[in-house]
Amino acid sequence: MKENIYIFDTTLRDGEQSPGCSMNPKEKVKMARQLEALNVDVIEAGFPIASEGDFEAVREIARSVKGPTIAGLSRATPVDIDRAYEALQYASKARIHTFIATSDIHLKYKLKKSREEVLEQSIKAVEHAKRLTQDVEFSCEDASRTDIDYLCRVIEAVIAAGATVVNLPDTVGYAIPSEYGDLIKTIRERVKNIGNTVLSVHCHNDLGLAVANSIAAVMNGARQVECTINGIGERAGNASLEEFVMALRTRPDSLPFQTGVIAEEIYKSSRLLSSLTGMMVQRNKAIVGANAFSHEAGIHQDGIIKSRMTYEIMTPESVGIKHSTLVLGKHSGRHALKKRFEELGYSLSTEELDNVYREFTGLADKKKEILDDDLVAILNNEVEKDEFSYVLASLQVMTGTGVRSTAVLELSDGRQSHVDSATGDGPVDAAYKAIERITKMNGQLVDYTISSVTWGGDAVGEVFVKVIFNDVVFTGHAASTDIVTGSVDAYLQAVNRALSARAAKSADDEIVRNQANAV
Repeated sequence: MKENIYIFDTTLRDGEQSPGCSMNPKEKVKMARQLEALNVDVIEAGFPIASEGDFEAVREIARSVKGPTIAGLSRATPVDIDRAYEALQYASKARIHTFIATSDIHLKYKLKKSREEVLEQSIKAVEHAKRLTQDVEFSCEDASRTDIDYLCRVIEAVIAAGATVVNLPDTVGYAIPSEYGDLIKTIRERVKNIGNTVLSVHCHNDLGLAVANSIAAVMNGARQVECTINGIGERAGNASLEEFVMALRTRPDSLPFQTGVIAEEIYKSSRLLSSLTGMMVQRNKAIVGANAFSHEAGIHQDGIIKSRMTYEIMTPESVGIKHSTLVLGKHSGRHALKKRFEELGYSLSTEELDNVYREFTGLADKKKEILDDDLVAILNNEVEKDEFSYVLASLQVMTGTGVRSTAVLELSDGRQSHVDSATGDGPVDAAYKAIERITKMNGQLVDYTISSVTWGGDAVGEVFVKVIFNDVVFTGHAASTDIVTGSVDAYLQAVNRALSARAAKSADDEIVRNQANAV
């Protein structure tokens, strides 16, 4: 009988703290719904006190996602804990996750507190959270560098105070598997009331050992693993959910454990996160990278043809990757397209199908062969558009050697069309300057990435941009066979998100002014 390991997904909290990976509330809700489809046990939706946007995202996820437990992070202070509960109170299953550092390094340089002060604060935090919700997780930040005797005291005390989950993070990725496994084993042996809680681990990847450390912890008694899609997170990232889950599924002989994760949703989850954040997955990334199930060497190809078991320890289908060629063309109808999306695991509404079909027929005119990855790129390219957001109506560029690149754009904002032109250092730069002239949104482009979704000269290219507007980073993403058009669409998406954020802030400011006037 395999023991169950709870999967605590922190993509929307620790993962989102990865530089350049921030998401707005709508995007976080969209990702949370995919995590629900993935069937993770816990979704850490955010850090409610960190910002109004994070609070709104946690609250909306708590309201709309009903399968997994929804967790909110808080420091070990009453104001943080109360704010977390305020956001989580609508969840069908809520968890307050409170934490404080316990290593002498953090106590001396960061907290400037004694061990006794931190112990007392930990107990009070758990007791306060327990009065608000039954499910309370406590984390000993930097546990892997904490004195073991003191760590045992803290753990025993917070369990007595009501903690249902105790987490022992390798916060800076310092541990190696053998010593991390020994730490978990020692805690289980020395903490008298450890049986009253679930022991959790949260490993960072600074030395590339996050998944290995998580496995070592599970083998020594941990029963919850905290991880992220694509392994994103602070610095070098967190333990990769897909790598940990598939390690258990692939090696049950050595790892007699199971999770509730629906592995066939892994690739879809990975692609969605990449499209929302612009954080590309390297081609040789385990499980979800473009090369994970690709074979070039002649000997490998020969083996695969004879039996896939020769060079594949898992099937691409087991994680939701499809390699079949889609035989659809410009004469194919909506029903055939909808059926293919359903086979790929996507259920489209009538409106979504209409939008995707328009993109599909346009692409079919340009490409001889449309692949499944092309369809996924088209679907990810369809973003929610706020009222009066700018949409590209037409684009003309002139470029070449010895001439100044010029772009002429027509944008529609839902009410009227706007036409302007600009010159720049290349067609993309010229187009971006024309967008700035029309929208009056002057941004600083800090990241611009193009990658090929499929292969061939007519391949679909994905464009990711990060633009700073008023000291806030906004991302944009688009897919097209024309990199200039894709670049414009991606930049417009960032502009529209900035405009939406500005409108939301203006509305909030107006509410505050009205409340002040009423008082």
